[in-house]
Amino acid sequence: MKNGSTFRSLKLQSGTEPEIETGAAALAGPAAVSASGERQAVWIDLSNPTEQDLAQLEQRFSFHPLAIEDCLHRSQRAKIDDYEQYWFAVLYEIRIGPGSAVQFEELSLFAGDNFLVTIQPRPVAAVEGVWKRVVADSRRGDYGVDHVLYLLLDSLVDGSFEVIDQLSDSLSKIEGQILGRRDGSELGKLLKLKRSMVAVRRVLAGERDVVTFLLRRSQNPVSEKAAPFFRDIYDHLIRAYEQIDIERDLLGNAMDAYMSTVSNSLNVVMKQLTILSAIFLPSTFITSFFGQNFSALPFDSRTLFYAESAACIGVPIAMLYWFYKWRWL
Repeated sequence: MKNGSTFRSLKLQSGTEPEIETGAAALAGPAAVSASGERQAVWIDLSNPTEQDLAQLEQRFSFHPLAIEDCLHRSQRAKIDDYEQYWFAVLYEIRIGPGSAVQFEELSLFAGDNFLVTIQPRPVAAVEGVWKRVVADSRRGDYGVDHVLYLLLDSLVDGSFEVIDQLSDSLSKIEGQILGRRDGSELGKLLKLKRSMVAVRRVLAGERDVVTFLLRRSQNPVSEKAAPFFRDIYDHLIRAYEQIDIERDLLGNAMDAYMSTVSNSLNVVMKQLTILSAIFLPSTFITSFFGQNFSALPFDSRTLFYAESAACIGVPIAMLYWFYKWRWL
């Protein structure tokens, strides 16, 4: 194992002292458990895997090459595949990263009757939290694979609500900017927020399918005792999915409001420019008419000269008053 990859295993048995193995011993441990027939479950966790690490897992558990290939190539969609003796799933931890950007950490796992294998290309906080929780619980022997799986899914799904709330707060701030003093950056923020919501929705949809599969499958690692817990996770996923859909609708309304305010601002500018042109139009006409180079104009009359000057000043003032009275300004 190179490049910082680490194997560790935890036997799900009761007792104050947890049996934790690391390195090659972690991978060899399940063999003895499997051969004993005691049905003791074991949880194996692999961080920062290499091709050699995954090849060892494939050889030890006879995992399907396609599932191993999915572990090697990241950015898989959230899904679950049934391989009769075990099933393979890809899940995601959703969290807020630097700069309020939404980040997705991939988690691959294999689950059988008495083993659970989790693979973290990059650290997943939910795995570490559940690991510490199981290690600290002296009743871990009552857990089984299905209960550990429930704890992982519950932690992943609960984390998505925090992200959705953060996205909702960001949307509220942008709406305030749209309805207040705009600085021109709102459209870019809305589009970035929309991409984040679409990505979150896609992950939640895949994880909902995973839980649905676990609940409807006739023979699976989820026992009848654990089924209510997974139904609770399914309810949480439905609620998160509906919440992100609501936020997407609100975001669509915000984009419509932004385009409407931009259009209104453009109309106001055009109206002001039109009014400005209309105000100077009489002065332009008067000065151009009386400024023609003919001997009869401007009639060699001082009175008409003053009348022309007064009209050039008075007509724009009168038009300004008239526009103001009719609230065009």
